[in-house]
Order: sequence, then structure tokens, then C-alpha cells
Amino acid sequence: METAGQTGLFGAAGAAGRSIAAALGAAGRPYSVIGRGRAALQASFGTDPNAEIVTWNPEDPASIAAAAAGLQTAIYLVGVPYHQFAAHPPLMQKTLDGLIAAGVQRLILIGTVYPYGRPQSRPVTESHPREPHTFKGKMRLAQEDLVLDAHGHNGLETLVLRLPDFYGPGVEHSFLHGVFEGAARGTRAQMIGPVDVPHEFVFIPDLGPVVETLTRTPQAFGRVLHLAGAGTITQREVAERAYALCNRTPKLTVAGKPMLRALGLFNPMLRELVEMHYLLTDPVVLDDTALQTLIGPIRKTSYEEGIVQSLAAARAAVRQAA
Repeated sequence: METAGQTGLFGAAGAAGRSIAAALGAAGRPYSVIGRGRAALQASFGTDPNAEIVTWNPEDPASIAAAAAGLQTAIYLVGVPYHQFAAHPPLMQKTLDGLIAAGVQRLILIGTVYPYGRPQSRPVTESHPREPHTFKGKMRLAQEDLVLDAHGHNGLETLVLRLPDFYGPGVEHSFLHGVFEGAARGTRAQMIGPVDVPHEFVFIPDLGPVVETLTRTPQAFGRVLHLAGAGTITQREVAERAYALCNRTPKLTVAGKPMLRALGLFNPMLRELVEMHYLLTDPVVLDDTALQTLIGPIRKTSYEEGIVQSLAAARAAVRQAA
């Protein structure tokens, strides 16, 4: 391990950014949160004296370089709307150019399982073929290749950390969000099925300490690593536990692939989920032995505790909205 310099979180406003920022803040490390709008960043990070709020325009090379000035490590969390995945590779290239211009030494891309395509083994290690059969997978693959190819050039070292689906308190962009919302409100949970296939989820607060450690681990760079969840669980099991905590019987409305197609005629987000539906019928389950060999045992929140915390946040949100 080493003492790390200033870290910048590009696209910090999401759940992953908040988790990483919390870990950096807890370690007493200065960091920058970088996003398009100051108000959202101020709301999430304004109370942390370690946080510097920086705005940028990811389409403008000068703005990217200015946002990266003085950073040792950049963590890339930039999301795009689900129907605009073609933007991933060009945004990544512009960011790489800006980081190099600013003299940034390290880049960590928080990636997904999309580049693998359908799993050919279970669990999936980092040596699994990357053979995406979906458009979104191909765009994520192109993004990853840009990052991996940049390693060792222009003074930059790079790392791709792949995650499965995630969940956690206040995480709205999760397959499980409808479960916690439904249980908290006493209404039907809106879910995407099948809901009886074992699936892997990362509890998003567990991500931050891992990334904070990786920023101080030089030997992590120049490779791909996985962070796996705390085993597998079915969506139905999550629903049963969440509703039981509220002394309620689960009430589920499950949309399968045909219903997604039909609903997609009116909802662009649901339409875009159709091609990724294989992740629910034939999920990718990750092996993170390589990561744990590198940095040691990783604290993973059990599904039992993760459900308790996620439900508590959903109930608080319901009370606040009342």
C-alpha cells in the first residue's frame, strides 16, 4: 500500500460515487466530486470538509482537463441514459485525453458485466471471454478497451473494476428498488422477472472501501478485477424478507420479457431493458478471488442486513414524502 494523492470522482452524483466518497471521507482523504451540476453535488457532498465540488462539461476537452488538474487518481463513474449507450466510447476517449493533458497518473473505470455477454461458466473469472451479443455490451466493451489500451502510455496507469447489479439504501436504479418501495408503502412491488433465478447483487456501500484501497494499491493497475456480491439470492427471497419485516405478505407484479416489449412501446427505459433481459434468465455471477488475493478479505454485507438497511431507507423516504 502507498499514500495516495488527490482523487477525483467523475460522475460522482450516483450511488456508486456516494459510496466511494464516503469511504474517502472516512479515511480523511481529500477528494473532488465532479459532475455537470453544482446543486446536486452540493446536496450530496457539501457537508464533507474533505470534498471539493467541481463542475465539468464532459464534451469539452478543456473542461475535462481543468476538472482533472491536480489529481493523482481519477475514478470514472459517468453514466448515460440507457438508450444512449453509443455515447460511452467517445465520452471515455475525451476523458482519457483530458486526464493525460492534466497529468493524471491513474484511472479506475467502474465497469459492468455487460462485456462478457452470456456466461459460459459460473462463476465468471476475469479470464472469461468477452463476447457481448447486445449493443450495450459492445459499447461497454469498446469503453473498456480504450481504458485498458491506455495503460502504460502517457504516464497513465489504468484499472477496470467490474461489478454485478447492485442495490442499497436509496439506490433507485436497481432491480430491487420496487421491492423496498412496495414493502415500505404496503403496495405491490413492481419487478422484472423471472424472480426465482439466483442472482448476484453488490450492496453498494461495500464498494467504497474497496475502491479506496485500490487507489493505494499500485499493483492493481494494468488489469481487470471483479468485485462480487455476498453470494446469490432470488428476487422473490428479497421480497419475502422485506415484506416480512413490515409484517406484510408479498404482493408482486412481475414483468417478463413479453410484457417488457409491450410496455416498451410507451416507456423507452423498459424498451431498452429487453435486450439485457438475459441477465435475469442466465445471470453472470462473478468470482473475485483475484481481488481478495490482492487486497485481502473484503467486508461484504449479508443480504439479510442489506435488506434491513435498504428497507429502512425506503420507509424513511415514504415518511418524508407524506
